[in-house]
Amino acid sequence: MKRATTDPWWARWLLVGITLAFIVVFLIFPVCVILVEALKRGLEFYFSALGEKHSTSAIRMTLLVAITVVPLNTIFGVCAAWAITHFKFPGKSLLISAIEIPLWVSPVVGGLVFALIFGRRGWLGTWLETHDIQILFAFPGIVLATAFVTFPFVARGLIPLMQAQGSAEEEAALTLGANGWQLFWRVTFPKIKWGVLYGMILCNARAMGEFGAVSVVAGSVDDKMTMPLQIENYYQSLSGGGLSRAFALASILLLLSAITLAIKIGLEWRHIVPRLNQASKPPLAH
Repeated sequence: MKRATTDPWWARWLLVGITLAFIVVFLIFPVCVILVEALKRGLEFYFSALGEKHSTSAIRMTLLVAITVVPLNTIFGVCAAWAITHFKFPGKSLLISAIEIPLWVSPVVGGLVFALIFGRRGWLGTWLETHDIQILFAFPGIVLATAFVTFPFVARGLIPLMQAQGSAEEEAALTLGANGWQLFWRVTFPKIKWGVLYGMILCNARAMGEFGAVSVVAGSVDDKMTMPLQIENYYQSLSGGGLSRAFALASILLLLSAITLAIKIGLEWRHIVPRLNQASKPPLAH
């Protein structure tokens, strides 16, 4: 029987060539441009650009937002996945669809929704202004916007994983007298820990690189800009080395993305390769 691997050599090389061309054009070339432009004026200018007040503030804000948002979305994702896979209740399909809403709509729409709710002329704007509470153009607004665009990642990774594993072990633990916390930490969590970490990595990567929703709620307040916003600000002010500053800060965002990608690949290698090795072992003879 003819197999897919018996296709003509030219077809295989054509597909491989197209794939490599896309990788070079859309990944390797942009990365090289960022690094070249960032170091164009020398290392002294590069480190001075990163040491500027606006750059350090943007780096600090990005890390603070990621540190705040990732744990919140992890807790939400685990709770949502547990509820969906362990309980039967009306509207379960609607809940699953609602979790995926940020993947369907533009991030800018999410930012506009928060502006409509918490803005000065929004639904809660008058009450917030009366009580001297600031959400927009402040850290809480950035966290809300970032959490909105990132909260599906942990849940979407855990729901199919927990559904595939079933609940036989949990039911056995309950019959042996385990309570809820023991059931989760000793039975469920060891099976889903890599899925949780994988979702956290994806959530962190999106949180650090989010631009659309954050640009709406943060505006142009200097000390409330994340790295993507500050990169755009540098890029628009082309005078005085603004372009080089933009690429210098972009290189830090690229470095953080590379670290995230390396952790992701490491987790996949540690989680998938042992399974492949186990599957390749011959069955024991009886």
